[in-house]
Amino acid sequence: MKMTLRLCSLLTAWIFILLIPGLSEGGKLLVVPMVGSHWLSMKEVAHKLAERGHEVVVLKPEVSWHTGDKHEHAYTVKTYPVSTKLEELDDTFRVYLATHLKSKPFPENVIALYKIFTSLFETFYCQCKELFSSTETLQYLNQSGFDAVLTDPFFMCGATVANYLSLPFVFFMRGLPCNLHFEAAQCPSPLSYVPRTFSFNSDRMTFFQRVENTLIALLELFYCNAIYQDAIKFSSEVLQRDVSLTDLLNSASVSLMRFDFVFEYPRPVLPNMVFIGGMNCAEKKPLSQVPWTMLSVNVQVQFLLFQGAPLAFCSCVQERSL
Repeated sequence: MKMTLRLCSLLTAWIFILLIPGLSEGGKLLVVPMVGSHWLSMKEVAHKLAERGHEVVVLKPEVSWHTGDKHEHAYTVKTYPVSTKLEELDDTFRVYLATHLKSKPFPENVIALYKIFTSLFETFYCQCKELFSSTETLQYLNQSGFDAVLTDPFFMCGATVANYLSLPFVFFMRGLPCNLHFEAAQCPSPLSYVPRTFSFNSDRMTFFQRVENTLIALLELFYCNAIYQDAIKFSSEVLQRDVSLTDLLNSASVSLMRFDFVFEYPRPVLPNMVFIGGMNCAEKKPLSQVPWTMLSVNVQVQFLLFQGAPLAFCSCVQERSL
């Protein structure tokens, strides 16, 4: 047990050492991002790592929402051909967003979200399949001599790439459906105290809300296995061995969790799960110097609450909608 804790501590410290100039030699990092808002935060990390002497290569499909980022001069962008049209991505996401905005009772909301998420996953995971269909891209990845992979695990593509290249990898994420990021790490999440996603309950539940919470957890066994079925089958083909969902998730060296501890329900975590704070990260101008006594009591309390969170990671600030 002590050996496991020591190993996890070393792995956790490794990614932070990379961010401190002068403490490490430049390494070669492959970044496999996920499109959308997930990339908005990850690109700040990629930029800072590149600024501090590391060779960073960002792997992107030719058709993507985020092209021409202002930080692209700092790192290398490697693209691969895909057949997906930009209009397809736009249309799928519009339907996905519209479904989330509709208020439906349980279990209708779960069924509707399942259907649209499955459609979204199929659309975007198609780009991952085409990555492995590109002989030129695979040859480039195999010959580039990367040291590690930084990825968002939402579509499991980066985890498959890292396993294919036999490289250690770091997760940078907000979370996964069905609490998979905790399930894979074998972190307890008591159903009587931790509400499941889409239940819209608090951690103070009535008896019937706890029953509902348990039913949602049971549905998730089918829900996520069905959603990720195609990804698991494809990963098994690529890696030429049988893999499960947890196989891809629990093999990550470090998980950088873009969680705010204030907004999360208490639960155990492992030493290699690092809370870095922030829903999304963006470069902002420094706050003006305001005397402490001029701040309202409410602002002072919020400052005291949040000062414990490592919000300075990758020079990011939190953007919240309270």
